[in-house]
Amino acid sequence: MDKPDLATANERRWTRIDTYLQALALRGTARRRRHVAARTEPESPRLMLSTLPFVVTMLVLAVLIVLFAVVAWPGSQPEFQPKPQQRELGTAQRGWFQEAQKEFR
Repeated sequence: MDKPDLATANERRWTRIDTYLQALALRGTARRRRHVAARTEPESPRLMLSTLPFVVTMLVLAVLIVLFAVVAWPGSQPEFQPKPQQRELGTAQRGWFQEAQKEFR
């Protein structure tokens, strides 16, 4: 087999206008052959399938927001009481050692 002959045969086959026109015609008929399938979605939206779940979700979220706001309201919290001041380290009241001795006896 002669390699240049193969190359020219392939080039001739792909460069002819008939090849492109046949491909375009086949693509067009294949598109027309496909039939239009029946619609799976209704023309008008159904309340139970489209709108109602979103409305219910929004209502549940609104109730949760109101519930969190009521629970977090400052009036239901106990008032802040500051901690008593700690005594200075290294000092003790008079008589603490005698009281401790009495407790251990």
